[in-house]
Amino acid sequence: EDGLVLYKGKTSAVILNKFPYNNGHLLIFPARHTGNIEDLTSQESLDLFSLIQKSVSILNLELKPDGFNIGLNLGKAAGAGIADHIHFHIVPRWNGDNNFMPVIAETKVMPEHLQSTCDKLKPYFDKLI
Repeated sequence: EDGLVLYKGKTSAVILNKFPYNNGHLLIFPARHTGNIEDLTSQESLDLFSLIQKSVSILNLELKPDGFNIGLNLGKAAGAGIADHIHFHIVPRWNGDNNFMPVIAETKVMPEHLQSTCDKLKPYFDKLI
């Protein structure tokens, strides 16, 4: 969804997750389509990790979480929702939150509308271009 794109560079991009686990849940992914981590070039790997670091800094500035879950699922068997395109998750966490990956309730309460979060974060990512 173009409306959720926060940053699009030559080799990597950042979007807000359309179905977030928590407020500010970001997806970081290579521009090149690949589902295999071993297919990433050294430059792509460096750019992805650099973008993860910058994204954490931006989230710290604007949302002030107490911590983060950062990771990726490789392959369908590992839980990758988009198995043929690698993407890292950055999920801000707050002390006492209990909103991470609800399995049983099938209902989540998000403290802020997704577009409002996008509007807050976008100016920071615009500075990266």
